[in-house]
Amino acid sequence: MFAIVDIAGQQFKVEEKMKYNVPRLEAELNSTILFDFVRVLSDESLISIGNPIVESAKVEAKVIEHLKDDKVIVFKKTRRKSYQKFNTHRQQLTKIEITKIIK
Repeated sequence: MFAIVDIAGQQFKVEEKMKYNVPRLEAELNSTILFDFVRVLSDESLISIGNPIVESAKVEAKVIEHLKDDKVIVFKKTRRKSYQKFNTHRQQLTKIEITKIIK
């Protein structure tokens, strides 16, 4: 069983008891979050496609930790103009575990 869910403006294909890194959520550690924007819900033989969401379908998740992604290097350079700019960035993430997919 899987579902495609909108989490913080991005779509994720989620399954029960799997862990995912999603964009930072404003939630406490070990708290339970309920996502109700389910786009697609699939059982073994039945697939429900929402228009735009599947009614009465929800995904329940538990917040495990808040963390940062790997460092991304941003380097800009213009040839023959002696212009160089170096910057780095680390995206804020939340690790969640999907506990239940409710039909």
